[in-house]
Amino acid sequence: MTAPAPSSGGRAGRNLPQAILAGVALGGGFLAAVLLVKEVFIAVAALAVALSVRELATALATRHRRVPQVPLIAGSSATLVATYVGGLDALLVGVCLTALAAVAWRALEVPDLPSSAEDGTAAPGVALVRDATSAVLVVGWLPLLAGFAVLMLAADDGAQRVVVFVLLTVCSDVGGYVAGVLFGRHPMAPTVSPKKSWEGLGGSVVLCLVAGVASVTLMLAGTWWAGALVGLAAVAAATLGDLSESILKRDLGIKDMGTLVPGHGGVLDRLDSLLFVAPTTWLLLHLLVH
Repeated sequence: MTAPAPSSGGRAGRNLPQAILAGVALGGGFLAAVLLVKEVFIAVAALAVALSVRELATALATRHRRVPQVPLIAGSSATLVATYVGGLDALLVGVCLTALAAVAWRALEVPDLPSSAEDGTAAPGVALVRDATSAVLVVGWLPLLAGFAVLMLAADDGAQRVVVFVLLTVCSDVGGYVAGVLFGRHPMAPTVSPKKSWEGLGGSVVLCLVAGVASVTLMLAGTWWAGALVGLAAVAAATLGDLSESILKRDLGIKDMGTLVPGHGGVLDRLDSLLFVAPTTWLLLHLLVH
């Protein structure tokens, strides 16, 4: 997960008390949703994706990308519900239909007026292609990747699988944060995410290996080596998700996607790693744990 905006919280740039309180609240809500009633988790996931769509659309608008939020939010929510009922095929169909609806919605809007050099907008045809491409990016990033968490949930032991997936993502974040604060000396990607270090990555690997072996063997009755593979894959995916959002935010010239979560930034700033870890964990658990 991407580190929150710099503050007076010290070397890692977190407002630590705010981050801890918000993290505890989010974690408690997640556990209640996934362990009590599966359908509640789907509603929470749909809400998180909807808020992320709004944040990403607002961020893209700073570079004159107009993304139609109505079809994206409606289509994303419908896709997650359909995925729980119909599986992988329903996810792929829902994502394709959502993308088509967003592109059609944008194409049927009032055409752009001729642009001026000052505002950075483009001619109508160019603007349509640019905005349609941005809409497809939103669909491929948010409902598609989030759908794999719903696929995990739909299994007979789905609640446990989702807990494992989230636990590993959190361990990657916590391990990297602690090791980075204590031992971080060598930046991993200084031009993209200056606070990420190789030492922090090592901390993520160690903690995720331990958590992967423990959670997969104890919660899913899998083998220790399957847990180790899932843990290592989670670190790689979480790091990729973190860096990918950092690259986008740097290109857009913004610090956070939003301000909704105190001490953490926006909702998408909390979902960046989770979204990349979801398909990775789903695939490995599907292949290795039965």
